[in-house]
Amino acid sequence: MRDTRESRLLLVLLIAVAFALITVDIRGGEDSPVDDARQGAAAVFGPIEDSVSTAVNPVGNAVSAVRDSGERHDRLAVLEKENTALKARLGSDDRNSSRLKQLDKMLKTAGEGQYGIKGAEVIAIGAAQGFSWTITVDVGANDGIQRDMTVLNGDGLVGRVTTVGPNTATVLLANDPDFTVGTRMEATDELGFASGQGDRPLRVELLNGKADVKKGDRLVTFGSQADKPFVPGVPVGVVSRVDPSGGGLTRTLYVTPYVSFTKLDIVGVVVQAPKKDPRDTVLPAKPKPTPTPTVTVTVTPSANAPVDGEIQQEQ
Repeated sequence: MRDTRESRLLLVLLIAVAFALITVDIRGGEDSPVDDARQGAAAVFGPIEDSVSTAVNPVGNAVSAVRDSGERHDRLAVLEKENTALKARLGSDDRNSSRLKQLDKMLKTAGEGQYGIKGAEVIAIGAAQGFSWTITVDVGANDGIQRDMTVLNGDGLVGRVTTVGPNTATVLLANDPDFTVGTRMEATDELGFASGQGDRPLRVELLNGKADVKKGDRLVTFGSQADKPFVPGVPVGVVSRVDPSGGGLTRTLYVTPYVSFTKLDIVGVVVQAPKKDPRDTVLPAKPKPTPTPTVTVTVTPSANAPVDGEIQQEQ
């Protein structure tokens, strides 16, 4: 439409008519003379508005989804992890029962030592017949895991964290030849250093070459400065053999570790050290000695046995 004097007059007239209809509609209330016309327009244009709204709302939802994508991604990651854990728990009954026992035992150990731990599952193992004994666990930097943290399970010392990724970490096991940890003997407090020997017992060098040590004595971790890489009081193992003292500056022991390194499944990374050294409180109760059975022989005299002072004569 051209911008002429007539078109401008027509526009002003239409605006005036619109205002007049609005005034009449407001004053008429429910009996408004234009109510029927309004309902008819709603019947005609309502479906069109609905379809337009349906088309536009996904766009608005998409914008909202983009805005909240970070939060949604985090939530999905949590759900995926929970689903994975749930699937693992829904495995065989025997496996589920075994894991529950491992977890309960580990939590008890952590409680006795006052260790703050982050539970983890072993998801991969290193080549034991290769150059190192390592495992990979399913927690990492996003879970607060750092390099040189102590790793344990319900039995005792497992190893220390060596490499940390966002969601996984590598643990060097205590039986690896490159692994060394400071130890302390139960009761006597003799200090030493334990080193891994693969599938053989740990080798411990006591600092006191004249230390009185015997088979069956037990060791715990001595602890490191600032509790890294080792917190104190974690059970290490039991003395299985003592080399004869040759008058040297140190004394060599061989220790059977509490942990079975070929059967690792549920472990805990110590993310918070105890406020004080637990000393020997985390060690398991000593096995009660098996009593030696005593055999008592009771002799019952026969009916034909001679009475004291009598001699039985032969017939």
